[in-house]
Amino acid sequence: MFSAVGVIPARFGSSRLPGKPLADLQGKPLLYYVYRRALRSTALNRVLIATDDSRVYEAARAFDANVVMTSAKHRSGTDRIAEAVEGVEASIVVNIQGDEPFLAVSAIDETVRLLKEDDQAQMSTLMACMEDPDDLWNPNVVKIITSEQGYAVYFSRSPLPYIRIKDDPNLSLSEILEQQPELLGRFHRHIGIYAYRTGFLRDFAAWRPSKLELLEDLEQLRALDHGAKIKVGIADVATTGVDTVADLERVRSLIKQHPELLEV
Repeated sequence: MFSAVGVIPARFGSSRLPGKPLADLQGKPLLYYVYRRALRSTALNRVLIATDDSRVYEAARAFDANVVMTSAKHRSGTDRIAEAVEGVEASIVVNIQGDEPFLAVSAIDETVRLLKEDDQAQMSTLMACMEDPDDLWNPNVVKIITSEQGYAVYFSRSPLPYIRIKDDPNLSLSEILEQQPELLGRFHRHIGIYAYRTGFLRDFAAWRPSKLELLEDLEQLRALDHGAKIKVGIADVATTGVDTVADLERVRSLIKQHPELLEV
């Protein structure tokens, strides 16, 4: 029987924002909101939190989460997830980012659906149209390009694709967008949620990090480097991740203006 488990990797030692999973939002840790939203997904049979830190473990237990301790040696969230689901019976495993307090439940459901309905894909993920031109140069906003068939071609922290204007090939991207702002719609940001077939997840965790993965610091490039097909869908709601102190303050400001955003 088909089944899917969602796993939220929660590492305390984030280089850009230490202690991120426990960042306070309206008196509760950020991780609480992610977990509670994931529980609402009709596509998941079970939700787990995977952490390497006792502080995160105890906080998760305090709000009655299913939480497992994993090794502190994992380089990526996917590697941590692979350990967390050892012995868990599931057809699909969903990697749910632990830094998105406004996580859209529809994103989980759509990612699972994409993988269920495409026998050729080993993974699935989502993207959204770029709305802010500043995001093109923000390395924390990952860009993605896809094939005509809807599979990921490449992910990068740099602007993708390059747009060349034949009339004046010396124009910079900023100048091009000032003249033709509609071209921003050609760019897509990656939404950091993944679904994996369980067997593929085991293979992924057994592979060494690839050269491109290490250069860009993007674990999904390991899958592409090994020839995996990643099906990509369009997210109906853009997510708001927390990577830095500035991101956290922006989220707190949004909550003050729109407290309903945290409804779970």
